[in-house]
Amino acid sequence: MRGMIERLMPARAAGAGMRTGLRWKLSAAIALVGALVAVALSLVVHNAARVSMLDNARDLADERVQIAQRNYEQSGRLNFPNIKIDDPGLPTSLRHKMQEGRRATFVSDRTGGVPDIWAAVPVKDGHVLSLHTGFTDRSTDILNDLDQALVIGSIAVVFGGSALGVLIGGQLSRRLRKAAAAANQVARGESDVRVRDAIGGVVRDETDDLARAVDAMADTLQERLEAERRVTADIAHELRTPVTGLLTAAELLPPGRPTELVLDRAKAMRTLVEDVLEVARLDGASERAELQDIILGEFVARRVAAKDPEVEVRVVHESVVTTDPRRLERVLFNLLANAARHGKPPIQVSVEGRVIRVRDHGPGFPEDLLAEGPSRFRTGSIDRAGHGHGLGLTIAAGQARVLGARLTFRNVRPAGTAEHIPSEGAVAVLWLPEHAPTNTGSYPVMP
Repeated sequence: MRGMIERLMPARAAGAGMRTGLRWKLSAAIALVGALVAVALSLVVHNAARVSMLDNARDLADERVQIAQRNYEQSGRLNFPNIKIDDPGLPTSLRHKMQEGRRATFVSDRTGGVPDIWAAVPVKDGHVLSLHTGFTDRSTDILNDLDQALVIGSIAVVFGGSALGVLIGGQLSRRLRKAAAAANQVARGESDVRVRDAIGGVVRDETDDLARAVDAMADTLQERLEAERRVTADIAHELRTPVTGLLTAAELLPPGRPTELVLDRAKAMRTLVEDVLEVARLDGASERAELQDIILGEFVARRVAAKDPEVEVRVVHESVVTTDPRRLERVLFNLLANAARHGKPPIQVSVEGRVIRVRDHGPGFPEDLLAEGPSRFRTGSIDRAGHGHGLGLTIAAGQARVLGARLTFRNVRPAGTAEHIPSEGAVAVLWLPEHAPTNTGSYPVMP
């Protein structure tokens, strides 16, 4: 299940660009919208307040000029402050209104943006009374105070919106991170994990829809894989009896080259059936390690010497580990068989603490194996092709998982060498856990 789900999930892009969290994106979006709204409202409020204050000033100037008109027409002289007769500085547009016999007000801007307020009215003797005042200091102060309040309010809105975005985005980001962590657990083969239960929460949103979809996909894949595993195990189990009978019958044939060929193929078929059964058991996640304390370097040296005395074993640092010796031997022998079959001598095994490395000097592992891990019934690239059915590394990885260990693969290539240059060998590294495994399929943290 792990392999199928990992192939369905998109791989991380190498050399991806800068990664930003959802909470910061949402916070930045809310802050930007808040800033735009605050600026727009501030401009509207500022202009509305300015127009209102100018209208009030014009009304006040108009009332004063009307009072001055009544006093002038009754007494024939000016007795109101700041009133002038036929002011030569009267604006042209206001002068045209006076020629039409209409009372009017006018606003003009002085240098610096300070408005001037004019009010004028024609009198009976043909003269024009006018009043010229500026925008009062009090009005200017009020506008300045209003602008300051609007700026402070805008800043508060931006920061408040950012904080709200961080809170909302943080909650959504936490749910997505929990969903991603749960999905990774499912991808590692923990079929009892459910994304919807992992994210929790009372509020239902699109994250819950995504979680339910992932859970449904995982359940469907699990059912298919379990069905395939049962079929594979049943077929392999049914084949054991006829294959054993075929091997027994082949051993009774008279000596000769044909007999040797039949025996060789019969033994290969029996090995294949046994390997398929072992893969089916490992896929069922029912295997448990039988733990013992062993001296790792001494154990590896003895087993390798019994398997192939020509393999060089080097113990860099001895350690005592708690593991299953039978399964560890199976992993080690499969790695050695793979190196002997697909690589080139010399084959070297090194033990350093809890880490076992098996290296050959062949063309290296194929790129698809390095990217996706071992795949059953795939023996590698043309350069690394050979006899076998491709289950050796699959079984090694499965047994390592039962041990709670981690099995990695890499090619040996000098630093700075281009990718198209052939490698100088392949290295399989088995990382044994610091503590004994408590369940099948656990993974230690790599050093």
